[in-house]
Amino acid sequence: MRANWRRSVQAMVLMVVWLLAAGVQAERQPLDRVIAIVEDNVILQSELDARVRTVVSRLTAQGTNLPPRSLLAERVLDQLITDSIQLQRAEQMGMRISDNELNETLHSIARRNNLSLEQFEQQLTAEGLTYAQARDQIREEMLISRVQQRSVGNRVRVTDREVGNYLTAQASRPDSGTEYQLAHILVAVDDFSDDAAVERARAKAQRLLNEIRNGRDFRAAAVAESDASNALDGGVMGWRPESQLPSLVEDIVPTLALNQPSAVLRSGSGFHLITVLAKRGGDAEQLIQQHRVRHILIRPTETVTDIQAERRIRDLYRELQAGADFAELAKAQSDDPVSGSDGGNLGWVNRGQMVPEFEQAMVEAELGELKGPFRSQFGWHVLQVQERRQKDISDQIRQSEARQAIYRRKFDVELQAWLREIRDEAFVEVKVGDHGGDSA
Repeated sequence: MRANWRRSVQAMVLMVVWLLAAGVQAERQPLDRVIAIVEDNVILQSELDARVRTVVSRLTAQGTNLPPRSLLAERVLDQLITDSIQLQRAEQMGMRISDNELNETLHSIARRNNLSLEQFEQQLTAEGLTYAQARDQIREEMLISRVQQRSVGNRVRVTDREVGNYLTAQASRPDSGTEYQLAHILVAVDDFSDDAAVERARAKAQRLLNEIRNGRDFRAAAVAESDASNALDGGVMGWRPESQLPSLVEDIVPTLALNQPSAVLRSGSGFHLITVLAKRGGDAEQLIQQHRVRHILIRPTETVTDIQAERRIRDLYRELQAGADFAELAKAQSDDPVSGSDGGNLGWVNRGQMVPEFEQAMVEAELGELKGPFRSQFGWHVLQVQERRQKDISDQIRQSEARQAIYRRKFDVELQAWLREIRDEAFVEVKVGDHGGDSA
């Protein structure tokens, strides 16, 4: 029944596209053709061309050598298919990103890059994106992140024993305080019981290592051949402090020279190569900044939609601006039962303890400022930082950092597995033909 229904929808979609294309062709305009059907959605050549231009611009800015256009288009199409599946999952779950939330995110991105919103728009134009296209892409990225957190985050559990073992292992290794900017290549193995598949993956990883040692650019190899979700970013993983390096490479990274590839490494997800793009720091900091913060949370539920939750938090924000007592309002209205009963108080909070959206708002807030409303995976928040202080690193802080490091490591592994699952379950039909599109 579902298959018949899907075929009917696909036929209707293709008929509409054909009719539109016929009209366009009559005006001697280029044909925007369907290049893939993904569940109940289609991917158009124009979407692929736009995304390829964005990837080319980003990789060029990184100084990454580009693979052949046809190969890059193939990799980008594969990513568009995976993104489409995730966005349809988000829609099925009722997830949405409001215009207010999106605007706040765009302003935050501009601030983090020390740009005004006008300068940010100019930078996007220089990269080949209109502001409207950038808004659409960032909205989709936010939805994908949210559906990943809900679908994959529930699979990840970190036990006290794991934290204890992690801290014991860290205690045996001196921490220099150095941070590393890493890049990564994954050659995935779906089934380690398939000896032939394992050997093919190992041989591919070894081939890539040999090519990189002979001068092939690491990031270009990641773009062209890595199975990791960050392949189209050149495999760049961002900055990691030495104390939070993945366990697979924690003993290897400090020994690598800049841009030197590691040996082939094996994990439960496949074979890996790692390299260090840059280093910074080197003196372990003895003090950290803590924030004494309170918040009000309004959480979407089965009976409260996200739109209704946002409307409620904005009403509360206006009451606070008008002089309402924060503690009394938190006790009466907050959906966080623990902090709500204490007037919204979260106590002294360290960086790394809260989800990224909350931490960002907390760090940016001036003392006494009402910050928000903003959205996290838990719902809608307003927060206020009441005090800041410097404090010596404590066992509690180290445990929190350890828990975050273990969570991130497990999340990355579970994310790869989940992406393979949803891709295998989805109906995907790629139209035969050259998808290279326009030139870069």
